[in-house]
Amino acid sequence: MRILEAMLETFGLTKRFGALRAVDSVDMAFPKKKITLLIGPNGSGKTTLINCVSGLYRPDEGRIRYNGEDITGKTPHEIVKKGLVRTFQIPMPLHKLTVLENLLIGYQNNPGESVVWSLLRGRWLEKEKEAVDKACSLLSLLELDKMWNRPAQELSGGQLKLLELGKALMTDAQTVLTDEPAGSINPVLAHDSFKHMVDLKNRLGLTFVMIEHRLDIATKYADYVYAMAAGRVISQGKPDEVLNDPKVIECYLG
Repeated sequence: MRILEAMLETFGLTKRFGALRAVDSVDMAFPKKKITLLIGPNGSGKTTLINCVSGLYRPDEGRIRYNGEDITGKTPHEIVKKGLVRTFQIPMPLHKLTVLENLLIGYQNNPGESVVWSLLRGRWLEKEKEAVDKACSLLSLLELDKMWNRPAQELSGGQLKLLELGKALMTDAQTVLTDEPAGSINPVLAHDSFKHMVDLKNRLGLTFVMIEHRLDIATKYADYVYAMAAGRVISQGKPDEVLNDPKVIECYLG
């Protein structure tokens, strides 16, 4: 089944490691301006698939299409420039820089970073102001504005997850691939993290694709779900449909 207005699609996507087919001829379509949840037990191929889509791995077979364009085999930085950005399970900010400074690092194409343009202060000063304004706006949306001048090392686990999301959005991302956004944080902060995703989806029209194991929390916020096992899609649909699918229940409970 194909999804109308898909932002991101895979066609026969395959990634092998020796004899292991970690991703095995996967067809997926991630709807635009929605939150899609990717579930499955450890080793089911979820992270490998995301690594292929984000350019960290080159698929052995198949194609990846983003926003109508074939991006198969493109490098991570090329993919980021197209608006498809990936965050990781373990946030890795520059700990001694402030929250604001960590966001500003993600701002794209700042002329002040060029050796030549940096000498022409008038040419890049306005861009610096735009970058700061954008970062402050995101900090407000993520409710990190009161922490803007604090070193990143002082943030809680949940706040670090939000900072990671903010860094992705500084690149003008339209689609965010996120790996376990609720991982290693308490349930209250996990709900807050997902509520921010819903808010960003609604306000900015963003598309989210997330891997998450905490199904009791994540499924409350997802619009669509794919379940994987042994590198293949075994179920897809609305959260309740997938969670009640006998194949998914058997996969998790054996």
